[in-house]
Amino acid sequence: MGEMAGIQLGVIGALFLSVASSVSIVICNKALMSNLGFPFATTLTSWHLVVTFCTLHVAHRFNLFESKSVDMKTVILFGLLNGISIGFLNLSLGFNSIGFYQMTKLAIIPFTVLLETLFLNKNFSQKIKFALFLLLVGVGIASVTDMQLNGLGTILSLLAILTTCVGQILTNTIQKRLNVSSTQLLYQSAPFQAAVLFISGPLVDQFLTKKNVFAYKYNPLVVTFILLSCVIAVAVNFSTFMVIGKTSPVTYQVLGHLKTCLVLLLGYTLLHDPFSMRNIVGILVAMGGMVLYSYFCTQESKKKHSDDLPLKGSQVKEKEGVLTPLMGVQEKENAEAKKLAKDSVV
Repeated sequence: MGEMAGIQLGVIGALFLSVASSVSIVICNKALMSNLGFPFATTLTSWHLVVTFCTLHVAHRFNLFESKSVDMKTVILFGLLNGISIGFLNLSLGFNSIGFYQMTKLAIIPFTVLLETLFLNKNFSQKIKFALFLLLVGVGIASVTDMQLNGLGTILSLLAILTTCVGQILTNTIQKRLNVSSTQLLYQSAPFQAAVLFISGPLVDQFLTKKNVFAYKYNPLVVTFILLSCVIAVAVNFSTFMVIGKTSPVTYQVLGHLKTCLVLLLGYTLLHDPFSMRNIVGILVAMGGMVLYSYFCTQESKKKHSDDLPLKGSQVKEKEGVLTPLMGVQEKENAEAKKLAKDSVV
């Protein structure tokens, strides 16, 4: 029971860190891009990953965690895929309306469920599917404002959905299959993610904004916000890997939509963004879906745990039944050996 409580506390801590850091970085980046005029999102993300890797490298040097060697081919492909998915998400935002971009992010949950069902033989109950549907409806009401379709934007959105889903499923699968922690996997893959975005970031940003990140006139306030954004990004990247490793890609996406609602709420209260009754209704519906999803997952987890206990008990009894005769045979053999030794001495 103590071990179970420790695991639950670890999951709660990871979820809290993920929400707090993600909301903080959105507010920081919004101020950086909207108020200070620094629109280079992809390049900024590459800096986030560089700082994350450097921070983990220092932590490793001070023996705060143990590095674990992982198949480099797997790590490289994983890092490149995650870097490419971030690039596609930024391109999708650049070539689509905000409403269509939000629909792209919403589509990640059902697509992840579909992939896990088809390729990982994972089953989702009708209750969980209903909770996810309610959550998606709520976030859609709260965040989707307009829907403008175009061919190139649609293709980029589909690629963003595919690469993001596969990347998140791989995060969960690799951690469990190779028995590596979130810190170890992030430490191994961050350089490759950073390399993809470090090379492509300035080109993507220039293509989308018609501005050059190297020609931008930096001032102390902008540099301060960039450094703050990079520091918060360390917590964001770490908590992302931790949440997916401890829970599942679907839970991480559900958490992501909770963050969307919190960002909308904080945007209204702190940054005075326009807000309407539709936003309030959407947030309430999404929160209801989130609560139901959490409740149903907890119930199913308890049921699975209680079903596993009799199985483990029967396995222990079976082992004891096997061990007891073996111990009897061993004791008999020892007695016979002692008798022979005594007879030989006499």
